[in-house]
Amino acid sequence: MADQSTSLRLTYSYITTVISITLVLFLLGLIGFLTINARKISDYVKENISISVILKDNVKEADIIYLQKKLDAAPYVKSTEFIPKDKAARQLSKQLGEDFVSFLGYNPLLSSIKAHLYADYANNDSIAKIEKELSKFGQIKEIYYQKNLVHLLNENIKNINLILLIFTSLMFFISLTLINNTIRLSVYSKRFLLYTMQLIGATRGFIRKPFLISAVIQGFVSASLAGMMLLVLVYYLKREFPEITFFYDVNTILLLLGSLYIVGIFITVVSTYFALNKQLKSKLDKLYYG
Repeated sequence: MADQSTSLRLTYSYITTVISITLVLFLLGLIGFLTINARKISDYVKENISISVILKDNVKEADIIYLQKKLDAAPYVKSTEFIPKDKAARQLSKQLGEDFVSFLGYNPLLSSIKAHLYADYANNDSIAKIEKELSKFGQIKEIYYQKNLVHLLNENIKNINLILLIFTSLMFFISLTLINNTIRLSVYSKRFLLYTMQLIGATRGFIRKPFLISAVIQGFVSASLAGMMLLVLVYYLKREFPEITFFYDVNTILLLLGSLYIVGIFITVVSTYFALNKQLKSKLDKLYYG
């Protein structure tokens, strides 16, 4: 009965340690996932900003096609969409909730080309240069974009990136501390077993070996569980946000999972090694009082 009770306590201790490390590794993986994709997320947001190239009335179709091709070929343009005046009227009527064309008796809007810029050019300074360059085309009446929104977006992205860097560093330190403390408590719970092994003449190397092997297994199992949790999260994101394709980059996911295994095994082994050394140097009276 005593052996069975001891076995159950060791099993419970092992499972508790694995679960604790798994949760911490999942948190680390989640932070890593956000950090790796932070630039991609900011680029995605920036590239959803568009500038509207408002065309003069009665511009020939051939001139519109020519201008759109010139924009598509420009190094700063990611994509373009031609919006004829009747389509613009329908979109505005939908936003307003009423048919303003019928009310006015004519369509006051002009045809335009909506251009989405690459992220590096989605700032007010670059757009001002683009605006100056496009002013050379006689078919263009004006360039419209929301200057305040562009400025606010870029400032917020800078602040978010700084906060994310600080948060990532802090959480990484906390995660290391949590895993280390979990391992130390696990080893501490076996302090009498370690002392007994020393009394019967077991060397420190002999005592460390099974614990270090167990640490490798714990790290591997915890990393596997954390990796599965991350894959479930990625699957959920893919289902809810199918348009954000960069979340599902296979190379990024494999790099993240591989890093979890390396970090998980390394931390558990190193923490176990130092926790064992501390306990192996403890005297008998300290086994009772820590």
